[in-house]
Amino acid sequence: MKGSASDFRVGLTFDDVLLVPKFSDVKSRRDADTRTRFSRRIQLSVPVVSANMDTVTESSMAIALARLGGLGVIHRFLSVEEQVAEVLKVKRSEGVVIEDPVTLGPDRPVREAVAIISDRDVGGIVIVDGSRKVVGLLTRRDITLEDDLDRKVREVMTPRAKLITARKGVSMEEAKKILHSNKIEKLPLLDGRGKLAGLITSKDIMKRKQFPSATKDAKGRLRVAAAVGVKGDHMERSRRLLDAGADALVVDIAHGHSAYAIDTLRGIKRALGDVEVVAGNVATSRGALDLIKAGADAVKVGVGSGSICVTRVVTGSGVPQLTAILDSAQGAADSDVPIIGDGGIRVPGDVTKALAAGASSVMVGSLFAGTEESPGPTILREGVRYKLTRGMASLAATVDRRVRETRTTGPGEDEVIEEVIQENVPEGVEGLIPYKGRVEEVVKQLVGGLRSGMSYTGAHSLTELRKKAEFMRITSAGYKESLPHDIQRVA
Repeated sequence: MKGSASDFRVGLTFDDVLLVPKFSDVKSRRDADTRTRFSRRIQLSVPVVSANMDTVTESSMAIALARLGGLGVIHRFLSVEEQVAEVLKVKRSEGVVIEDPVTLGPDRPVREAVAIISDRDVGGIVIVDGSRKVVGLLTRRDITLEDDLDRKVREVMTPRAKLITARKGVSMEEAKKILHSNKIEKLPLLDGRGKLAGLITSKDIMKRKQFPSATKDAKGRLRVAAAVGVKGDHMERSRRLLDAGADALVVDIAHGHSAYAIDTLRGIKRALGDVEVVAGNVATSRGALDLIKAGADAVKVGVGSGSICVTRVVTGSGVPQLTAILDSAQGAADSDVPIIGDGGIRVPGDVTKALAAGASSVMVGSLFAGTEESPGPTILREGVRYKLTRGMASLAATVDRRVRETRTTGPGEDEVIEEVIQENVPEGVEGLIPYKGRVEEVVKQLVGGLRSGMSYTGAHSLTELRKKAEFMRITSAGYKESLPHDIQRVA
């Protein structure tokens, strides 16, 4: 042990401090600019990212957050094929031009088209022959009332002769006119030989107007990140995810300041080249700096700060989240690498404090686990709606993961469960969280609180917030004073 008790550092979390109000010329909170970065090259309009947990982020959450200007990280507790499919759903959900639209042959049964439309959540399928020449278009409307699912697609599709198409390279304005004048929703694009070259939909054009701040790539597709582990199939998984269009990989390991994490980070960079890789989790300046030196494009900060994480109780290790962010940001100060504050966000003010301390964005788990877009069913208990959330180091999550990994080559399920129970010391818990409705409402609350917090600090941007922020440590009485008190609350 180094030093004596008098030398012990004090670790602070969000409830231990307040930001000191300062002179402000921010006339309206709407004027506060919340643009930031997720990683070196991925820009966000709002600094909010969803956690790579199996009760938080799959394609529905990632699509919703990207449309709002944030980003979703698809969890890795799926087969490679399943995780790739989730990434593809996000990338194909909208775009300026869908360059690789879903296709099917004309002699396939209708039931196959029904399955594809459902699994990939698309509104229609372009029907092509063996040389990719367009022969028709099949939409949800064509099959909604179809009872004979064994019929061939060519019997129910809109044939090429009745199809409105456009040439590859058509301008967006011209495409809008064609869609509007012909009262159609989908416009296949053809090259000079009549082969499929892309697809433009009216829905995508409307989404551009509806969500002007959406997080998109150069092709107008929504951005999405995906998590990978440090063992087993992580390299093959990384390749497949990037091939599917993932914009960043997140190396997912509880203790990111480790040889496993650093070796995986270096290995991905060496094998896959120019790819954005986020690494973590760490809680110290040294941890952040070591990951940055290994090639990290962003560093995830937080050990034991999540609401369903019991790492600190089980292991005795961790750093209160505000101090962890402050220290890690100091370690990254001489680099161009953003810090992601992962965990501990319970109220909007926590977002403001995390960003003021040096984070470029915050990763949110449990607050999003109760929303409509999170994976899993809604549970009704005594008239109240809930959704399940669990830490990825909880016993149930560990059992599920081990069973999946050994399903085809390993021992039976009962043996796996017994082995996990004998060997595993859970560092997470599971529980029910009240249903919160759509994630858009939660994000509005978080970002609205952030903008108000910026105005109290006199900050027009997040860069100014970090420069102007002055923290004041408060007592337990000061925290109690911050809460509603001396009234009987009715709402």
